Amino acid sequence: MSFDVLQDKIRAMKNPTVAGLDPKLEYIPPHILEHQIALHGTTLRAAAEAVLAFNCGLIDALCDIVPAVKPQSAYYEMLGSCGIEALERTIQYAKSKDLFVIADIKRGDIGSTAAAYSQAYLDCVSIGSETFEPFPCDAVTVNAYLGSDGLRPFLETCEKRDKCIFALVKTSNPSSGELQDLIAGDRFVYTVVGDLIQRLGKGTEGQYGFSRMGAVVGATYPMDLRSLRRRLEHVFFLVPGYGAQGGSGDDVRHAFNQFGHGAIVNSSRGIICAWQKTGKNGTDYQDAARAAALEMRDDLRRFISIV
Repeated sequence: MSFDVLQDKIRAMKNPTVAGLDPKLEYIPPHILEHQIALHGTTLRAAAEAVLAFNCGLIDALCDIVPAVKPQSAYYEMLGSCGIEALERTIQYAKSKDLFVIADIKRGDIGSTAAAYSQAYLDCVSIGSETFEPFPCDAVTVNAYLGSDGLRPFLETCEKRDKCIFALVKTSNPSSGELQDLIAGDRFVYTVVGDLIQRLGKGTEGQYGFSRMGAVVGATYPMDLRSLRRRLEHVFFLVPGYGAQGGSGDDVRHAFNQFGHGAIVNSSRGIICAWQKTGKNGTDYQDAARAAALEMRDDLRRFISIV
């Protein structure tokens, strides 16, 4: 099962880190963007090719340290069709390096539209006698706040294709409490959503005891993270908010069970923008990203023992 694959990779590397590939143009070293502008002019194509080159360099630098990468689709969509192509090629390159790929798409819709999103990112598309896999991801993020109608199409695809999803439960952003911390009956709204995804995923557990329905739970609310880990025993967590958003290794330890299983912690800017702190104008971006990833790994190891 897909989360078993991820957990095996985490155990092998003793590193529950996913590197977020969120390449704003200002995050790309100047020499990479300048080279692509020289080839393609000041165009969306040049920007997208710079994104792809940056991503491939990062993947090369990180693939023996981190088990997973997480491209955020918005940063690719903003470059139009060229950006979507860069996303596709980034995912393909990450898979060629044996990385687990989480597409951070946060889609939220119902019925046939949810099924179409699910097919695009987790399934194959048939055209005549040929079959194509548009985005060969292992998992995606989804918005759970439309209820089970928006989740079941993804779960059906996951069972068919041996994939998995992470549903938004308690997010890391400052205003999350405006809705997620409201009381619904005798529970917080985020607890209601967590209970829903655990119920929907029941019966799909793999060898480590986690179902195909994972949860996004932010590191910036460590007490909520701890209570959800205790409550959602069979739910794998994707944990944003470490590093740049303020979450620490001490905070994220609450996401893991007694074996150090069941969660993966995201860092985006902390890794991909590490070159901005070295004073070398990005010529060392691979070394800087690698050093940042190793520093994060070692920090997490101080608080989390993975067996």
